[in-house]
Amino acid sequence: MGMFDKPILVFQTDFTYKEGAVSAMYGVVKTVDRELEIFDGTHEIPQYDTWSASYRLLQSLPFWPKGTIYVSVVDPGVGTARRACVAKTANGYYVVTPDNGALTHIHKEFGILEVREIDETVNRLQSTRGVAIFHGRDLFGYTAARLASGIIDFEGVGPAYPVDEIVLHPILEPTVEDGLIRGIFEIDDPNFGNLWSNVPLEDFNRAGFRYGDTVHTTVLHGDEVVFERDVPFHKSFGFAKKGEPMLYNNELMKVAMAVTQGSLAQEYGISFGSDWIVEFRKA
Repeated sequence: MGMFDKPILVFQTDFTYKEGAVSAMYGVVKTVDRELEIFDGTHEIPQYDTWSASYRLLQSLPFWPKGTIYVSVVDPGVGTARRACVAKTANGYYVVTPDNGALTHIHKEFGILEVREIDETVNRLQSTRGVAIFHGRDLFGYTAARLASGIIDFEGVGPAYPVDEIVLHPILEPTVEDGLIRGIFEIDDPNFGNLWSNVPLEDFNRAGFRYGDTVHTTVLHGDEVVFERDVPFHKSFGFAKKGEPMLYNNELMKVAMAVTQGSLAQEYGISFGSDWIVEFRKA
């Protein structure tokens, strides 16, 4: 098997680059097989945030070549009884991850055909067998490298377990009734301070909203209103005035909110999660 016949490895973690964890993971991969290609998804996922890990998989995984092996390590339960697994998706990818909610979004959007628990008696770096706190290096990275190199096949990962036993976060769906769309901000765009809602553009259009419209937008944190004003709905940021709040269609075809050349999150104190509710109605 030549270099370009082997699956690409993509890694995302909450490790950052502040110390050597990412380097150690990649060293293990290259020790297994020098030919394997490694790319970064992100290493800036918020600490312990398995919801964000799940969403970032949805954001980027389907844009990689089929067969890519995505390694996602956000693992607050490392060293405990939580399962370490490899999931095979219905759209042609493998995800190596702790089974702790990180498979939620790809399971919902694409489906998971099969999931296998990593057999640590075979697929674990033996030189560090006394270490319980770095499965990103010793288990996930090592197993992903063995799978990508062809040393093991998918069945060689370990025993299969029922897909309906995968740990999933609850996903809230938006509601549309009587001219009111109600959803949540389910993730942020942290570098720019934008907030992405769970409202599909299709639902927004079905409710009668079009580019150029002004939309009465209310953001609540629990029961507290933290933002309420008429906001323009634009195709892209250049249509709005600098410093102006606006709505737009994001890269995943969902309605998002921003401040043009500013930060909605910082300027208005808005974040994401099931208690960050956003409502849209005709102005």
